[in-house]
Amino acid sequence: MGNFEQKINKFMEIFLEQNGYVKVIEGLQNTLMIAIVGLIVGILIGTLIATVRVLPKYKRLPRILNGICSFYVALFRGTPMVVQLLVFYYVLLPIMGIRTSGEVVAMAVFGLNSGAYISEIMRSGIQSVDAGQMEAGRAVGLSFGASMMKIVIPQAVKNILPTLGNEFIALIKETSVVSFVGAADLYVAFNYIGTNSYEFMVPYLVMALIYIALILVVTLLVKLLERSLKKSDRRN
Repeated sequence: MGNFEQKINKFMEIFLEQNGYVKVIEGLQNTLMIAIVGLIVGILIGTLIATVRVLPKYKRLPRILNGICSFYVALFRGTPMVVQLLVFYYVLLPIMGIRTSGEVVAMAVFGLNSGAYISEIMRSGIQSVDAGQMEAGRAVGLSFGASMMKIVIPQAVKNILPTLGNEFIALIKETSVVSFVGAADLYVAFNYIGTNSYEFMVPYLVMALIYIALILVVTLLVKLLERSLKKSDRRN
C-alpha cells in the first residue's frame, strides 16, 4: 500500500509541479477535437456516399459513382486506422509537398475513415425508411435530392442515432494511435508524466479512467437525445 502511495505522490508531483496538467488538458482537447471533427466530416461524407449508393442504377453515371464509392468504402474499411495515418503523413503528403501538423492529419484521416463506416450506417438507415416517404415527396413535386434531404435522411438519422453514438465512441478510443504522426493526445500527455516520474502505473490508470468517463458521458448524451427524439415523435 505504501508503495502505491509513493507512486501517487510521484504522479501528483509531475502533474502539478511540472505542468503535467497542462499536457493532459492539451491532450484531452486534441482527443475530443479529432474525434468530433472526424465524426462531422464522416457524417457529411457518409451521407453523400449513402445517397449515391441508393440512387437508381439504370443510368451510366450513377453506376460509375457507385463503383467509386464502393472502392472508397472498401479501401478505408479494409485497412487499419494507424496504417492510414502513417500513409497520409509519411507518404501522400510529402509526395504532394504538403506540410501540416499531426493533429490536422489525424482529423482528416479520421473523417475519411469514419465516412466509410457511416456511409454503410446511413445507407441502412435510408433503406429502413418506408419507400412511400420518397414517393410522397416526388408526388408533391420534390426532386430526388430534395426528397432525400427533407424527408428521408431526417427520418434515417433518427433510426441510426445509437449507431452514430457508437461510431463516435469508437473514434474517441482510436485517437490513442494519433501519436504515431506526432499528434499530442491523452496518451502522449500521460506518457510524458510517466517518463518524467519513471513510473507508469498511476498515469496509465488515470488515462484509462478518463477514457471511461468520456465514453460514459457520450453514452448518456446519446440516450438523452434519443429519448428527446422519441418524445417529439409522440407529440407529432
